Amino acid sequence: MFNKTKSPAPAAPDRPSNAPPIPPLPDLPSPGSARNASPAPAPSPIASSRGLSTLSSDLQFEGGISGGGDLQVDGSIKGDVRVGRLIVGETGAIEGNVTADYLEVRGRIVGAVTGKQVKLISTAYVDGDITAEQLSIDIGAYFQGRVLQSRREAPTPVAPAPRPVQAAPEAPAAPAPAPAPAEDKPQAIELKSV
Repeated sequence: MFNKTKSPAPAAPDRPSNAPPIPPLPDLPSPGSARNASPAPAPSPIASSRGLSTLSSDLQFEGGISGGGDLQVDGSIKGDVRVGRLIVGETGAIEGNVTADYLEVRGRIVGAVTGKQVKLISTAYVDGDITAEQLSIDIGAYFQGRVLQSRREAPTPVAPAPRPVQAAPEAPAAPAPAPAPAEDKPQAIELKSV
């Protein structure tokens, strides 16, 4: 019903001579450089993001960095880092507290780490406590410290207030029961008529 024969794609010689050459895909090496190129590190999920700022491997930065954008650190930072998404490359090093929603560590961090999603890749070195909703540690990664799992706080349900119980007027007043410890479970009160 939906079958349609497809004609084969035109070969390269059929292209017009004035057409520009087709560049290779960014994740594939070009045919001439495949012999001499070393394998590239695995691309990160935010590397292609256009708002990614990079601190290159030959740079050293002293002081705090904060912002809502994406940062890749291949150099070294001495100070606290607070960004939206952070990648610490294999040559990257941070001495200070790190806070990010998404954090991928391939390099070195000495300090407390806080994030929603934290990934320690096999080349990672982290010396400090990690507080995260989701934590992933690859085999070979070094980690020394404590892990604290934080969770998104769900709104607590509000229990309806108990109705006051009134005794019959002809019944003698009974002594009030001792207050029960505060619990979230509902309690049953038994009343007897006289």
